[in-house]
Amino acid sequence: MGSRTILRYVKHRITQHPDTEVTFEAECLHCKWTATPSTDGAAVDVECMSHTGRSGHAGFRRICTSFAMVVRDE
Repeated sequence: MGSRTILRYVKHRITQHPDTEVTFEAECLHCKWTATPSTDGAAVDVECMSHTGRSGHAGFRRICTSFAMVVRDE
């Protein structure tokens, strides 16, 4: 008789790494200008609006970076 395999499924979830914060960044689509990275998204938005006021450039790539970890859902 052959051997048997027992499968056990464990539920997991993904969560923000507890020792990190989300970092917001932005870069102008028309020149090489970049905003200062910050954990305050509104501050980055204000920098973008100031850049638009000075340069007339209205397009930006906004980047939100976070670090996550997968943990058992117990």
